Amino acid sequence: MEVDLNDSVLVPVLALILWSLIVWVWMYALRLPAMQKAGIRPDDARSPGSLDVLPLSVRQVADNYNHLMEQPTIFYALAFFTVLAGHDGGLAVTLAWAYVILRVIHSLIQNTINRVTLRFLVFSLGSIVLIVWAVREAMTTF
Repeated sequence: MEVDLNDSVLVPVLALILWSLIVWVWMYALRLPAMQKAGIRPDDARSPGSLDVLPLSVRQVADNYNHLMEQPTIFYALAFFTVLAGHDGGLAVTLAWAYVILRVIHSLIQNTINRVTLRFLVFSLGSIVLIVWAVREAMTTF
């Protein structure tokens, strides 16, 4: 099976993977100096909650990284299903890019101003994109 990457949901998949890795670097660029400043040794961070003493500005980036490992798993599964089912291109690509853009916006909000109502709005819009895409795939498949 040959996939045209110029019009494929696989390109937005790669974009979200790269964004997740950028947030990972961002997280550790903040976390490691904050741990050092707080006198926390790496072995002290073995249990959940042990880093709760770090400043909110540091923790919220880690929280966002965790969020990028949660709901986007649906995005990844849906993207690969779409390609394997032969439904790649067109609206699926538009929906995939919309989701990626919304996740990046969500990250930027959470990692900077962290306004929960604004974050929730962007998260909800991303969820709606996934729902529309999944329903479209179901209707096309069944």
